[in-house]
Amino acid sequence: MATTSAAQSRPKKPLIVNAFVEMCSGHQSPGLWRHPDDESWKFNDLDHWVELAKLLEEAKFHGIFIADVLGGYDVYKNSLDPAVISGAQWPVNEPLSVVPAMAAATKNIGFGVTISTTYEQPYHLARRLATVDHLTKGRLGWNVVTSYLDSAARNIHGKATQLAHDDRYAQAEEYMKVMYKLFQSSWRDDAVILDRERGVYTDPALVREINHKGKFFDVPGPAITQPSPQRTPLLLQAGTSRAGKIFAAQHAEAIFTSAHSPAVCSKSITEIRELARTEFGRDGNKIKVLALVTPILGRTEEEAQAKHAEYRQYASTEGALALFGGWTGIDLNQYGDDEELREVESNAVKSTVTGYAKFAPHNSKWTKHTVAEHVAIGGNGPILVGTPEQVADGLERWVEEGGVDGFNFAYALFPQSFKDVIELLLPELRKRGLFWDDYAVPGGTYRENFYGEPGQKHPLPEHVAAKFQWRAGVPAEEHQIPE
Repeated sequence: MATTSAAQSRPKKPLIVNAFVEMCSGHQSPGLWRHPDDESWKFNDLDHWVELAKLLEEAKFHGIFIADVLGGYDVYKNSLDPAVISGAQWPVNEPLSVVPAMAAATKNIGFGVTISTTYEQPYHLARRLATVDHLTKGRLGWNVVTSYLDSAARNIHGKATQLAHDDRYAQAEEYMKVMYKLFQSSWRDDAVILDRERGVYTDPALVREINHKGKFFDVPGPAITQPSPQRTPLLLQAGTSRAGKIFAAQHAEAIFTSAHSPAVCSKSITEIRELARTEFGRDGNKIKVLALVTPILGRTEEEAQAKHAEYRQYASTEGALALFGGWTGIDLNQYGDDEELREVESNAVKSTVTGYAKFAPHNSKWTKHTVAEHVAIGGNGPILVGTPEQVADGLERWVEEGGVDGFNFAYALFPQSFKDVIELLLPELRKRGLFWDDYAVPGGTYRENFYGEPGQKHPLPEHVAAKFQWRAGVPAEEHQIPE
């Protein structure tokens, strides 16, 4: 990867930088927990997460993006064993629980937590999210997903398979309406009055039922928690199938994409932004896109390549194929060694299947061996190996060709990969005007720092959630709950 000067002539926009983690070992790089310098296996320890939050906030990361799954990866070989043996996102803990502890040790960094609309009732989730938004002083984001593992459906709903892909998104659409009604409409901004003289904690005239009756949910309300600092957490989303694009265009404030090249995601990003503008009256450029990248950095190219080669020795191909099977629904154990991957109809992550089918690796084809090699370090995203200058050039290529606004940095080694980003890459990005020197709104909410706008605690006025908000001083009869 040669250093270029192309970046020098382009206008700069500061990047959004997140750490990408999951409450498991290895995460996107199965098997790397065996490396003597890796500490990802300590994920059960609260200090493990608190120290990470402190490290990343000192470096001015925007947020910590926490992935999650609700079942095991058992498609490959029709067995859970490859994931169990390799530690491929197994075992995995629930992510929201650790956020208040990380928030108590920090003041600025945001926390984007992955929670599915398929396996939890909206009333209960609204309470959990509002509680954590209170405890973090408004630094919570919700990565809205519909899930993709049949193993989750079997264990949670007792069904052999999950809902069909597009049906999951139809349910998610109604789910979001219920959440907006609970978050935004069931309490007026100023409902809690704490009138000690009259003994009135909350004015009952300023709290109301939502009386939602729909195809999937009947929720009378009101929300059991008072409005939190952001009312609705910052909304993140990760699907780029056709149904996922429509969902993102209406609801997402940030989109997470995992693709092996900018060309895989650039068309989808353009389509989502155009849908947001034409169908939902939003400024598509305000929807920020974050790409998955795993940087492997060295002070010299030789040092970085040596790290990469060393990491390869610990990577688990069985773990990689287990992850791929869960993401796509494709069991590559059914393929011959040189048999090329075919595009199939999938009820898992459709955009992942399409991405592999349409874009083959350089001078090669997707077989189970090339897939395993690709996924084993960094998952579906690219690995950028090189000096800070070379990796920064690679990131700028993603900005220019893919239209992304920032990155979710995955790790090969925890926490050393993040320390390398902090020590080597961030100074280079700052030198190029691509990374801020401090939080835009110190002590602010996740949304204020995400948009760089003091006071922007609630969803933007153009966002669908905004029309649900029952604002201070507005009589109930003047604010009807939208349907």
